[in-house]
Amino acid sequence: MRLVHNITASLALLLIMPGIAFANKPTDGGYWLQDAATPVMEELTKLHNFVFWIILGITLFVMVMMGWIMFRFSAKRNPTASKTTHHVGLEVAWTIVPIIILLVMVVPSMRLLYFQDALPETEMTIKVTGNTWNWEYAYPDHPNVESFISNPLEKEDAGDLYLLKTDASLVVPVDTKIKVLITSSNNLHSFAVPAFGIKMDAVPGRINETWFEVNPGKEGTYFGQCSELCGVNHYKMPIEIEVVSKEDFQSWVANDGAFTTAVVSYDNGSIVLQD
Repeated sequence: MRLVHNITASLALLLIMPGIAFANKPTDGGYWLQDAATPVMEELTKLHNFVFWIILGITLFVMVMMGWIMFRFSAKRNPTASKTTHHVGLEVAWTIVPIIILLVMVVPSMRLLYFQDALPETEMTIKVTGNTWNWEYAYPDHPNVESFISNPLEKEDAGDLYLLKTDASLVVPVDTKIKVLITSSNNLHSFAVPAFGIKMDAVPGRINETWFEVNPGKEGTYFGQCSELCGVNHYKMPIEIEVVSKEDFQSWVANDGAFTTAVVSYDNGSIVLQD
């Protein structure tokens, strides 16, 4: 009975999982996707859920077929084994059907791949440089904002956000197409923000490009981490992005980005600065 209960509970969880989403940071015990904050992540989530149901259907079909085969063709029910070696219809079916399934998946996959890779007309640019072991951010379009390094906060300062919270977050405006130039000063890193649907390698001597646009109404703090094993402190390379309104971002730029190293909180849709 316990086995039946566990199987039933697992199947129920599988059925509701595509509707489950977590916040803008990793969650204890969480294993689903974070809430989508950008159009790219929205499309990634849709494709993920679409493929999930196809995989679930295939898995259930194979399980049912295996159960039926074990029951129907057991030694007890078939004391004389079948001598059948070929079945043209079956061979054609198990060749053609997988091809059709793959074609069904490849069309939206290629569309999404192009959507991610083809940079639209962007409104501003950010340069991200991976170091050992922190991130450096620069705003080429705003020369008055000096580049700065973002380091992780220690546990006593970060609290529950240890290994996520930094001493200087990347500040970006909402509802703005932003090009991200990513490189490294030493070895391989990877700039990954799950809620944005971006993950791009930082390679020494090379500049990789990606982009994001945070949807209106999604102001707040988002977290990511280096996703390329880069050395002993790889786990201490968090990414913290503060998404603010366009007006607050312009105020931040006019203030020379001075509060990137001050105490900053995002309260009810507006930046609160403490000198």
